[in-house]
Order: sequence, then C-alpha cells, then structure tokens
Amino acid sequence: MNFTLDPMAWGMALQNNMMIYFLILLIIPLAAQGFLMSTFSKYKTVRASSNMTGFEVARRILDANGLQHVAIEEAHGKLSDHYDPRTKTVRLSTDILRRPSVASVAVAAHEVGHAIQHAQNYGPLLLRSKLVPVVNIANRVGFLAVIMGIMLEAFVIAEIGIVLISALFIFQLITLPVEFNASARAMESLTSMNILYSNEEQRGARKVLTAAALTYVAGLIVALLQLLRFAAMVSGSRGRRR
Repeated sequence: MNFTLDPMAWGMALQNNMMIYFLILLIIPLAAQGFLMSTFSKYKTVRASSNMTGFEVARRILDANGLQHVAIEEAHGKLSDHYDPRTKTVRLSTDILRRPSVASVAVAAHEVGHAIQHAQNYGPLLLRSKLVPVVNIANRVGFLAVIMGIMLEAFVIAEIGIVLISALFIFQLITLPVEFNASARAMESLTSMNILYSNEEQRGARKVLTAAALTYVAGLIVALLQLLRFAAMVSGSRGRRR
C-alpha cells in the first residue's frame, strides 16, 4: 500500500483489508484500556501524603471554586467516574471516592475539572453536550443506514448514515480538548492547593491522567477509521452502479 494523504484511499485500503481493519479496531481500544488499568492499579496503592480521599479532594476543590452546590455521589462500577451536567453532580466510583491514593486524587480532581468547565461555560464542553442527542441517534441508526442504503441502492439513505457517523467522529474530536483541559485544571488544583506535595506524587497523577486521556485518543482513531471505511463503501458502491 503506497503512502497517501487521501482519506478516501485510506478508506478503500481498510475496506480491502478487512482483517487489518478489525484488528486495529480491536487492538487500539484494548491497548489503551490495558494501559489505563495497569497505571491505575499501580498508583491506587500509592498513598497521597495529604491523606485525603477522592471525596475530600473533590469537595475541597469544588468549594474553593464557589461550587458548593455541586453534589458528590458514589457511582457503581470500576472507573465509572463522571460529571453529570444535568444534575450538577460529580459521581465517583468506590475506589476513587474512599481511597487516599494518588490515583484516586487525580481522577477526582479531573472530574471536578469538568464541573468547573461547566460553571465557566467552557465552549468545547457545551458543544459536546449539544451533540449528545445526535450521537445517540448516530449510534443507533448511522451504520445501519449505510448498510441498508448500499443494499437497496438508496444512496441518499447511505449518505445520511455517513453524516451520522461523521457526528460520532466530531464528538470524539471535541472530547479531546474537553478531557485534556479537565486534566490540566486538575493538576493545577492539586499542586496550587498542596494536595499533592512531592514531585513524585505529581508525576504519578500525571501518568494516571495521561493514561485516561489515551483511551479518548483511541476512541478518536477508531471513529476516524470507521468513518473512512464506510465512506469508501458508499463511494465504491455508487461507482459500481454507474
């Protein structure tokens, strides 16, 4: 395969090498998730010198930013931590909420970073929130629309599917600055508020946040590959019809 910057050429190459395509879709997310789990497992056993739990860190940073109204709740599942802008609630998994570890502190501060973004009307976060309904529809019918459109030779339907799949890619693209910015806010709070004292603790927190960020990078790569492949399928089918 000759190197080219033509997206359609890459899409056709993926379509013609199905085994490589599916291996990439499988390996990239698994590798990112595996790296996150190993990094988290390492630093969840490293006790933060401040001896603060994830709950205590989240509450302290929220209060320092005038967000006393933002609630903190326990979430079910492992690494199910998130901020819910609808209810203005930071939800932390049990390990994060209750442990005074470097990993717990880093993740808790990151989720609070999203709450601060919301309070400050951070543009990419607001845009991502507006795309959620479109993404929900795209997940349900986007790929099906492409397949059905090709099978029925109804290319308008197939192209609507491509637009929906494009929305998935755009959502993943917008997610990157949202997540990186939340991590930057987290590290600034952890250092300026002396929650993590030593350089070693701070490096550990950055490693945890970087590992988490790589899962979003993996999601972006997968979304791009899917978009290129399905766009090539529609283009190729339309070309054979002519």
